[in-house]
Amino acid sequence: FAPQEDEALIAAACTGGPAVLAERLAAAKAQAAADRFPDAVAVGADTIVALGGEVFGKPRSEQDARRMLRALSGRTHSVYTGVAVRGPHGAVSDCVRADVTFLPLTDAQIGAYIATGEPFDKAGGYGIQDDMGIGFIESVHGELSNVIGLPMGRTVRELQKLQGDII
Repeated sequence: FAPQEDEALIAAACTGGPAVLAERLAAAKAQAAADRFPDAVAVGADTIVALGGEVFGKPRSEQDARRMLRALSGRTHSVYTGVAVRGPHGAVSDCVRADVTFLPLTDAQIGAYIATGEPFDKAGGYGIQDDMGIGFIESVHGELSNVIGLPMGRTVRELQKLQGDII
C-alpha cells in the first residue's frame, strides 16, 4: 500500500462522505497487509477530520496546517476513523465518529504548534495525544481512542466478529 498515492486515488473515487472514505481507506490498508501476510489477521485504520463538509487530511505545508488549525479554532468538528480487520476467515470493517470541540486558538499558539512539526502526519493537522494538541481541546463527544487514531473498543469488537469470542 503506497499511502499517499493510493489514498488519493481512493479519495477521488469515493462519493460516500467521510465515514465511507475512512472505512475504505482502512480496508485498503488491511488488504495490503493481508496480501503480504495471508495467514495473519491484519488490522487497518484511517482517520479523517471533517468540518462543514470539508475533509481535512494531513497538511501539505505550514500554510495548509495554519489554514486547518484556524478553521478548527473555536469550533466543533467530526473525527471519523475507519477500522478494518482481515484474516483467513474473512473481513469486517466499520467506522467510528467522535465530535471534537476546539478552544479558540491564537496565531501564536498555532505557530508554536506548527514549529514542533507535529501537525504534518495527522489528519486535521493536530494530534490530541500531543503535549500541545491536547491543550487545544475543549471537549470530546465519543471514543477518545478514535480521535487518537484507533478506536480500541470498536477494533476489539471487529476482531471478535472475525475470530469469535476468543478475544
